[in-house]
Amino acid sequence: MSENIDAGVSLDTPSHSSGVTNPYESARARNYALGLLTLVYAFNFIDRQLLAILQESIKLELSLSDSQLGLLTGFAFAVFYVTAGIPIARWADRANRRNIVAISVGLWSLMTAVSGAVQNYAQLLVARIGVGVGEAGGSPPSHSIISDIFPPNRRATAISFYSTGVNLGILFGFLLGGWLNEYFGWRVAFVVVGVPGLLLAIIVRWTLAEPIRGLTEQRQVSDQQHSFLDVVSLLWSRVSFRHIAMGGGTERLRRLQHQQLDSLLHDPQSRDDYR
Repeated sequence: MSENIDAGVSLDTPSHSSGVTNPYESARARNYALGLLTLVYAFNFIDRQLLAILQESIKLELSLSDSQLGLLTGFAFAVFYVTAGIPIARWADRANRRNIVAISVGLWSLMTAVSGAVQNYAQLLVARIGVGVGEAGGSPPSHSIISDIFPPNRRATAISFYSTGVNLGILFGFLLGGWLNEYFGWRVAFVVVGVPGLLLAIIVRWTLAEPIRGLTEQRQVSDQQHSFLDVVSLLWSRVSFRHIAMGGGTERLRRLQHQQLDSLLHDPQSRDDYR
């Protein structure tokens, strides 16, 4: 990865805080962490999008209805993704964030691989719920880690680089999923995509260091935790947050509708049912 992320930037932070060595004093360490977290984010979206490209093959083998497919690709995943994300984010406020990311990658990758062995709709539904819960633990601690690695004047650049994981994941999710499904079947596709994520979880656990909280802003982080209601009240008081939240929700709804429409257009049986 390019060293441009940190070009000309001085962190102006001590190498020690409370006797603890800063593991991200060098640009190489910071860029490695950013690259690894971006890869994790890409895997997040590869596993998430895989079902969309495999759904017609799954529908035929398991004799599923369009309503059941819609529940798998939309409601079931989204509900558990959202509800699990909040407590996991709270957990990341006071626990080792590196470990949370590693556990999350391991969980969603395991459940993706398990999806290739399901024998009925109920088992696949449980597996997809597991994927949703696991993926909910990827972004909150990753954003927090990046914020403690890069100073405020370089943080937007770092987070924008991290966000490229979304498009990379969608690209390779559809590309790899389609190719594997065509030549080996949907069950093999789930296993082939899931197993590398387990290896990635091990790499995160043993090569990514937990950063010192507040170091890049030269602040001593308090052990006091604000209540959930206090956090929600603060966020809701900011108009910019409300606009971002509504915009993000609308965009996600549009994507889900696009996926369902694409399925309708490419599946003759779905078109007949719709008529």
